Amino acid sequence: MFPGMKGMDPRAMQKIMKQMGIKNEEVDAERVIIEGKTKKIIIENASVTAINMQGKKTYTVMGDEVEEETGPSKEDIEMVVKQANVNEKKAEAALKKNEGDIAAAILELKGEN
Repeated sequence: MFPGMKGMDPRAMQKIMKQMGIKNEEVDAERVIIEGKTKKIIIENASVTAINMQGKKTYTVMGDEVEEETGPSKEDIEMVVKQANVNEKKAEAALKKNEGDIAAAILELKGEN
């Protein structure tokens, strides 16, 4: 955890961490999902540790990574279809091009962009 402390007694390390106000705990998790606009990262067989230092939590996640492409939701596509009066294929393409920004997709499809 700390550079240069390799081989240190775990109890001594816990004592030092406690004195510094650092608490760590294992989080019961089998899977962790990180969702972005264009991709989703899934960590299977996850081992998660939460480190609380002065009221701020930091999570360390280890496991097997799986990456998925994500696209616009059906609700977003339907909204663009209705607002821009286009088919689902055009609505989805405009949403992807505009990184999920519904307003920008509608404006582009209506020719106002």
